[in-house]
Amino acid sequence: MIRILVADDENLIRDAIAGLLDLEDDFEVAGRAATGDEALATALHVRPDVALLDLQLPGPDGIEVARRLATDLPGCRCVIVTSHARPGYLKSALAAGVRGFLPKTVSSRTLAEVVRTVADGGR
Repeated sequence: MIRILVADDENLIRDAIAGLLDLEDDFEVAGRAATGDEALATALHVRPDVALLDLQLPGPDGIEVARRLATDLPGCRCVIVTSHARPGYLKSALAAGVRGFLPKTVSSRTLAEVVRTVADGGR
């Protein structure tokens, strides 16, 4: 079972992603968060295998959350999910240890495949 944290400041997006992932037999949405600080606290509490992080979280953004999780919870692999893919973000995300960088326009099937790949240690 792959334990997942979903962090997005938009309730509808967060709940939709979590709902879609919950349909997968090998996934468990272990936590949800609306801010960077909440994502960090929730991750340390539920210890997910994969954290799906919105790039533009309030408080520490998704890249900073990933950077902190790489130190505080090294077993948690991070994926940035965003609708704001500006130049430089991918490079910063990779430097922070992010294993995946996805636009919010991907299909639920692609999202599930990426979560599995990242959980297995891939990029």
